Amino acid sequence: MEIVKMREMVGEFAENKDKAKRIRQKILLPALAAGRAITFDFEGVTGATQSFIHALVSDALRKYPEVVYDNVFYKNANEDIQKIITIVYRYMQESL
Repeated sequence: MEIVKMREMVGEFAENKDKAKRIRQKILLPALAAGRAITFDFEGVTGATQSFIHALVSDALRKYPEVVYDNVFYKNANEDIQKIITIVYRYMQESL
C-alpha cells in the first residue's frame, strides 16, 4: 500500500486544485490502474476545500468506480475533511 503524506504535498490547508490534479495524475490514477491500494494521510492538514477533494478523486471515481472504494483510504482526516470527502463521494455516486 502506498501512503501519500498530504501535508508534505499540499501544506497545512488543502485548497490548490493544481496540486490535487498532480497527485491524481502522478500517484492516484497509476496506483489504481496497477491495482495497488493508496492511503491519503492527512496528518497535519487542518482543512480542505470541496474543490480540492473533487479534483483529487472525481476522475478516479469515474474511471475506476469498482476499484476506488476498496483501494483508496483516508487516514488522520479530521471531521471537516471527512465530511467533505463524503460530500464529494455522494455527489459522484449521484452523477454516475
